[in-house]
Amino acid sequence: MAGKSYDELLAEYRESIPEMDPEQVEETLDKEADVTVVDVRESDEYRAGHLPGAVQLSRGFLEMQAAKKLPEQDARIIAYCAGGVRSLFAANSLRVLGYTNVTSMKGGFTRWKQNGHPVDVPEALSDQERERYARHLSIDEVGEAGQLLMKKAKVLCIGAGGLGSPAAFYLAAAGIGTLGIVDYDVVDLTNLQRQILHTNARVGDPKTDSAKDTLLALNPDIEIVTHNERVHSTNVDELFEGYDIIVDGCDNFPTRYLVNDACCKHGIPNVHGSIYRFEGQATVFWPGKGPCYRCLFPEPPPPEMAPSCAEAGVLGVLPGVIGVLEAIEVIKIILGKGDLLTGRLLTYDALEARFRELKIQADPDCNYCGEGKEFPGYTDYAHFCGV
Repeated sequence: MAGKSYDELLAEYRESIPEMDPEQVEETLDKEADVTVVDVRESDEYRAGHLPGAVQLSRGFLEMQAAKKLPEQDARIIAYCAGGVRSLFAANSLRVLGYTNVTSMKGGFTRWKQNGHPVDVPEALSDQERERYARHLSIDEVGEAGQLLMKKAKVLCIGAGGLGSPAAFYLAAAGIGTLGIVDYDVVDLTNLQRQILHTNARVGDPKTDSAKDTLLALNPDIEIVTHNERVHSTNVDELFEGYDIIVDGCDNFPTRYLVNDACCKHGIPNVHGSIYRFEGQATVFWPGKGPCYRCLFPEPPPPEMAPSCAEAGVLGVLPGVIGVLEAIEVIKIILGKGDLLTGRLLTYDALEARFRELKIQADPDCNYCGEGKEFPGYTDYAHFCGV
């Protein structure tokens, strides 16, 4: 039996598949809520403009992705392409897959646009960005929409040291659009055992300048904002202004409490990490969604219970583990994906090669994050940890 030609198949589909012109489609969308519009063009065509709310399901991947993107087989579907031909073939494929109510739009997107119907032109990544983040774009949980969320995000890293180095490195590589770096120190030779943002040639340079050079060399498409100053009660509000997420990579209690209190005041998620010798911990303190740092430790310990970083020491590779965990939590917050470490303290013992998880309960009487509590103001504690 001879196969059918392209023209024969097209004529057959025109006879068997319902079609609507753009005016009928717009009228249907205005009157009916439960209609799914499917754009079967290629990704570059979709990015150039598409019907508002359209689901992009390119013809080449339709059979592979239909079940995930179109879970209801009895839902009403209107498919369109550029001129109304590919959508007929796509509608037939959907029909073969079991979809029972599929219509094709006559004239496709070209006629829709020519007739003055509304068009969405989304913000899109550049060709270079699509190449750089290609491995992200292939993940359904990220994709171009998620990458654009990261591009728009503004994240402030407190410290460009042991924790701030790996966290900032991976956030820059991931494409966080604006990274702020706060640090008042200069690069010291003793830093280089763990603070991978810096190099031997930069000993004596401000850490913020060194961090900026390293991060822009890795990803020149992002913006690095440097704050070469110490965080204190008189500047913390100004420093935090405009940022979506704070990454706490500080190494002293006064700054840690100040960061927590400012995040509570402004309702900003605080991605926290800390390290000591062979042990580290990470969590997310997010006012309104879980406990804050003061729910766990209401007040800082006395100075004699807080040895300096130089005295206690730290395994150089340990901050890499905790800093990367912090970076992952930041990205999850931006994407709105996964289970955050909110209300969970994840600890890591490098000697035992073991993670443990501890539950943290929000204190309803906490003066800083308790519901209905008036913010009590900032406290400048005595300096700890060699600060």
